[in-house]
Amino acid sequence: MDRLSIIKQPVIDELVEFKRIFNHSLTTSNPLLEEVIGHIRQRNGKMMRPVLVLLMAKLFGRVRHSTLHAAVALELLHTASLLHDDVVDESAQRRGQLSVNALFNNKVAVLAGDFLLASCLVIAGKTKDMDIIKQISLLGQNLAEGELLQLSTISDPCFSEEVYLNIIRQKTAALFSTCTQVAALSVEADAHQCTVARLFGEYMGICFQIRDDIFDYFDNADIGKPTGNDMLEGKLTLPVIHVLNSTNMHWVREIAIKVKNENATSGEIKELIMFTKENGGIEYARKVMYDYHAKAAGLLHTVANSPVKSSLLAYLDYVIDRDK
Repeated sequence: MDRLSIIKQPVIDELVEFKRIFNHSLTTSNPLLEEVIGHIRQRNGKMMRPVLVLLMAKLFGRVRHSTLHAAVALELLHTASLLHDDVVDESAQRRGQLSVNALFNNKVAVLAGDFLLASCLVIAGKTKDMDIIKQISLLGQNLAEGELLQLSTISDPCFSEEVYLNIIRQKTAALFSTCTQVAALSVEADAHQCTVARLFGEYMGICFQIRDDIFDYFDNADIGKPTGNDMLEGKLTLPVIHVLNSTNMHWVREIAIKVKNENATSGEIKELIMFTKENGGIEYARKVMYDYHAKAAGLLHTVANSPVKSSLLAYLDYVIDRDK
């Protein structure tokens, strides 16, 4: 049994029901939309966010109908955000597969994303829990604000680790923390348990994004994006931000500013990546990631040992150990 299968084992039955509800939520009579949805389904995602919802709910209770509908709503919202992000970033690929905007066009991608967002709200309503609906709605706001914050800092000549962390809290960590918080809410966990769940998801999400950002400094065709792709899009991530704040070399900062303005050459980007790797940027990012990993794991120390707890800790390890 592979690692992901072991992680999913405590909620394997609940996952079957999740998939049934999720597939039903994507039913449409529109031929073009059906084609787009068919393309999205071909990604064969690992369903890691729904698994996180189900595991966290089971840690504090038992999976209910509201848990399943919340998990489906969150997966729909996440998928919609990816479609819109690919349009904003002008991405031709998503994890090694043609993006919807590349295969169809931007209009189709945006409208398909809108359909998924509307479907998310319909399914969220089926939880009949205003606290859950509120958290899912706030997540939609956070994702949009995070994207806008990132866009607004592209031309900023400062290289702030604090701003970087704020962006990933709103864009990535917010998704994970909403998954875990909503899971706890769905089983009527107490206030302390809800806080533990929320923070566990937030710290895991930060680990996830830092790991993703580290990928950008190495060649790996399986990841689905070329080395330096973030810099091509004007994004400076934690490894290079740390190095920029640790050096007085003018030429390095000049290239970084050109990256932010999206006019750096491929050669200059390669130079900046090499400088980052040679001056401890990757090691620093890994240290920050492991610090958040330890904080997340520490939150579960007072929770009784169980197969569900073991799966959540294995999930946390998987986030930082994965190779794509």
